[in-house]
Amino acid sequence: MLARFFSLITFCLFVQIVNAQVSIIPEPVSIVTPAGKFNAGKQITIAAPADANPVAAQLKERLSNSGISCTVVPDNSKASISFIINKVANTSIGKEGYQLTVGEGGVTVTANTNAGLFYGIQTLLQLFPADVEKENGLNNTEISLPYAEITDYPRFGWRGLMFDVSRHFFTKKEVKDFIDQMVKYKYNILHWHLTDDEGWRVEINSLPKLTSVGAWNVKKEGYFGTFTPPTPDEPRNYGGFYTQEDIKEVVAYAKERFVDILPEVDVPGHSLAAITAYPELSCSNGKDNHGVCSGESIKDWNTHTALVDDNLCPANENVYVFLDKVFTEIAQLFPFEYIHTGGDETFKTYWERSDAVKALMKKEGLKNMEEVQSYFSKRVEKIVESKGKKFMGWDEILEGGLAPNAVVMSWRGMKGGIEAAKQNHEVVMSPTDFAYLDYVQGNKIMEPRVYASLRLKKAYQFEPVPDGVDPKFIKGGQGNIWTEQMYNTRHLQYMVWPRAFAVAEAVWSPKAKRDWKTFIPRVEEHFKRFDAAQIKYAPAIYEPDVTVSKNANGETVVTLIPEIDGLSIHYSFDNTFPDNFYPVYSAPVTAPKDAVMMRIVSYKEGKQVGRMITMPMDELKKMVKK
Repeated sequence: MLARFFSLITFCLFVQIVNAQVSIIPEPVSIVTPAGKFNAGKQITIAAPADANPVAAQLKERLSNSGISCTVVPDNSKASISFIINKVANTSIGKEGYQLTVGEGGVTVTANTNAGLFYGIQTLLQLFPADVEKENGLNNTEISLPYAEITDYPRFGWRGLMFDVSRHFFTKKEVKDFIDQMVKYKYNILHWHLTDDEGWRVEINSLPKLTSVGAWNVKKEGYFGTFTPPTPDEPRNYGGFYTQEDIKEVVAYAKERFVDILPEVDVPGHSLAAITAYPELSCSNGKDNHGVCSGESIKDWNTHTALVDDNLCPANENVYVFLDKVFTEIAQLFPFEYIHTGGDETFKTYWERSDAVKALMKKEGLKNMEEVQSYFSKRVEKIVESKGKKFMGWDEILEGGLAPNAVVMSWRGMKGGIEAAKQNHEVVMSPTDFAYLDYVQGNKIMEPRVYASLRLKKAYQFEPVPDGVDPKFIKGGQGNIWTEQMYNTRHLQYMVWPRAFAVAEAVWSPKAKRDWKTFIPRVEEHFKRFDAAQIKYAPAIYEPDVTVSKNANGETVVTLIPEIDGLSIHYSFDNTFPDNFYPVYSAPVTAPKDAVMMRIVSYKEGKQVGRMITMPMDELKKMVKK
């Protein structure tokens, strides 16, 4: 009996060890990890039916890049990895689901479609050692994979990331690299924000000035929105655009990876690049001749007043001729069924001054500026639908009345999405509260300044279906990446990951299986994969949030709030650099009277995991709660 007891204990411990090796993001619907490993050796063969050869080729490319000798063999051949497409569809897993088994005889991935096989591959690759992400990282390595039985399918059909390439231009290769990163976590929508005040990024053959003029501004570095206005002698040579051939190439690249691209042309506001190219499109006819925005302030956000006219004029019939030309070419470039037309942050200062808009209001019986925008949106919807596409916009399009068939993307919290769903409109949730990946994600003193914060733990609380809303109207959700403060792809990666892990789990995994305590160990394992792939990410989970108060004696009291368990936080006030021999934070700390700075650093299991953070006392005192 005692021997059987110890055998059971040993077995349970072994299962726990195996489970520790299985860190899947997003969390699958069902995962069982029996004890044992499949030893594939140094060579891997992939057997696939002819229809699945394109997917098999992608797996071969990924494995070969890591240094594994890999070949694709005919269907029904003995192989390390076998792909099976169900002859009779398994309705429980749908179009994008899969079943993955790793056992003594090898790996089997079964699905109803190639898309399902593709997502099964993404999970399978997460069972490989982290160095599978590194070029030649597994060269001459004996490959063994933990036994696993996984059934998986997505909770939502819309699993998106919005990529703003207008504020800063990203090359065609960088966009492809971004697609490669997002599909590893089963995202299937790239929302491509192609136009804004800072640049028009898509070639429109019938309107060449949009890119010859509208794609270029003056390079500025510092804090976006605070730059000095460009002087006439500063060269407007910063920016870029995608030719129509570039667009077709990226669309085809995405399609191979089962990603649909949602193009966004943001109108009527955020249109300064277009107005600079064609001044007659604004109600003021471009009289201020401002030029494409370079990050200087063009709006007063406190009073919602436009300082520069960046709106298309809803009373100008030529605007609708212009948009018909734009959407004709956009519809031909992007096969996805939706076109996003923006509609956000339309400050109506110049509309209110316009005699043409006043005449339009009288003619159409429009009572206020919100109804003017609704009039514009409804006309744009007809243009979009005439191209065989569905019309989508940000939640401002609710104001003044929705266009009949509009799809709403809710960004100002969940309220707009709730309202649209109750009006029986389709909704995609992308609320600032949980899904804005441009927000500060760590210590506010250290991070580049942005107007709001979003820690990983808050992002993980994203729930796309609010209480009381019929789920059938919620298409899914997405994370939004506005790039005002993202000058290059390395910082883009830093801002996206790991918060995009949280959004991925919100839109793929069953709601009941989401668990912060099991999520964090998986995140840490995926950090190792990003290290191997040389993809940048933020280590902010290891760095505490900070609040500051005054005690009864007027002294400054600093409270450190760790985001995850298991951290040992060390600090100093004496201008030196703390390590794990310094005092350990355990309760709010009163700063010495004459201290000029506080430094903190985090350790976990004896290893430094957080960055050294220097917090000047002057900055901390500014944070005192009123």
